[in-house]
Amino acid sequence: GCPGVVAVLGLEAAAPGECELTRLLQDKLQYEMRLRYMKHYFPIDYTLQVQYEEVLRPSNISRLRNGTVSEVALRYLWFHVSSQAVLRIREVLPEKHPSWRYTQELGQLFDALGEEFSKYRQTDVEEVVADLVKLIHSAGAESRRKAVRPKALLDNCLKVMRMLYGAPCEWGLG
Repeated sequence: GCPGVVAVLGLEAAAPGECELTRLLQDKLQYEMRLRYMKHYFPIDYTLQVQYEEVLRPSNISRLRNGTVSEVALRYLWFHVSSQAVLRIREVLPEKHPSWRYTQELGQLFDALGEEFSKYRQTDVEEVVADLVKLIHSAGAESRRKAVRPKALLDNCLKVMRMLYGAPCEWGLG
C-alpha cells in the first residue's frame, strides 16, 4: 500500500474548532474593517518593522505546497505568522487608540486558535515549516527586517487563510 497517502488524507481535514474560529476571523477581517482600523486610523504610509519570515503571502503558500508541505503544516505556519502579525500591530497601539479594541478581539480569536494548534507537535509538521516557526519566534536581531503596512499584514492573513481553510471548511467565498 501507500502509507504516505493515508497520512496526508488524514491530515488534510481542518478541525471543526479551526473552521469555526477562522470563519469568525473572516468576519472580523472584512475589507471595510481592515481599511478603517489598519489604514484610516494610522498615520499615512505608517509601517511596522517585521522579520522577513513574518510576511506570508499566497505565493509563499503555493511554493510550499509545490514543495509537498502538508496542509496541516501550512495552517500551522499561517497561524504562527498571523498571530505574530496581530501582536506586532498591538505592540504599537496605546490603549486609547481607536484600533486597540479591534486588535484585542483579533488577538482573542488567535488565542483560541492557539488552543487548537497546541495539539500539534513540532514533529507533526515538515522541517521547513518547523524551522520557519522557530525563526518567527526567535526574533534574532540579525534577522532580515522589512517595513510593512499594518493593513498589508492583515490582507495577507486573510488571503492565505482563505486558501488554507476555504475548501476544507467549506466556506462559501462570499
